[in-house]
Amino acid sequence: MKEFDLSNRVAVITGASRGIGLAVAQKLSACGARCILVSRKVESLEVAAADINKAGGKAIAMACHTGYPDQIQAMYEKIEEEYGCLDIIVNNAATNPHFGEMITADAGIWDKTMDVNIKGPFFMIKYGVPLMKEGGAIVNVSSVNAVRPGLFQGVYSATKAALVSMTQSLAQELAPRGIRVNALLPGLTDTKFASAIISSEEICNHAVSQIPLGRYARPEEMAGAVLYLVSDAASFTTGTSLVCDGGMLI
Repeated sequence: MKEFDLSNRVAVITGASRGIGLAVAQKLSACGARCILVSRKVESLEVAAADINKAGGKAIAMACHTGYPDQIQAMYEKIEEEYGCLDIIVNNAATNPHFGEMITADAGIWDKTMDVNIKGPFFMIKYGVPLMKEGGAIVNVSSVNAVRPGLFQGVYSATKAALVSMTQSLAQELAPRGIRVNALLPGLTDTKFASAIISSEEICNHAVSQIPLGRYARPEEMAGAVLYLVSDAASFTTGTSLVCDGGMLI
């Protein structure tokens, strides 16, 4: 459909070597976008980009640790030199180094989680927006934990709630430029990030029992939601949080 045609649009996807990020890159490239896959390690990115190109898409790999603003700036300099502009940013990279009572988290844990989950998306947007033209779209991948904090995931949940707030603020600020900013709130999804839950039969069964659809999600189901948010089908949608959780928050 015309509204979902992303031909010649340039898209940056962080955390794109696997899971939701990779599924998003595959989906957007299948709709015509020229995708820049971003993660810390270029080796796995190159494999993902090669697979996309073999399937008829257009993708390249760029190593960048989004917890470091100087690396983000350097990456965008390469993108400007290569493409001249930018249409889509999908901030998917995240970390969760602490599983336990929130009160036990030390300063190092807070710094690492904030650097990747909050400051990373912010600087990805700050340095990316100058390359964006009217019609640009940004998606910040948050979590249902932003609404209902996960057990022993207090630090992570707090950063994901802050990401939703930041999404709303930037949606207001960037609307006059014709740039939309939205958030995706995935529920339990079959990724390496959620492997500690899914790999434990007892924990997984308990988690799934809280989901009305009776199962966890596949990464490609999140990719469809991102496609909507970055496409012309969502041209009047900004500042929203799209929840994809199988009904868990009902």
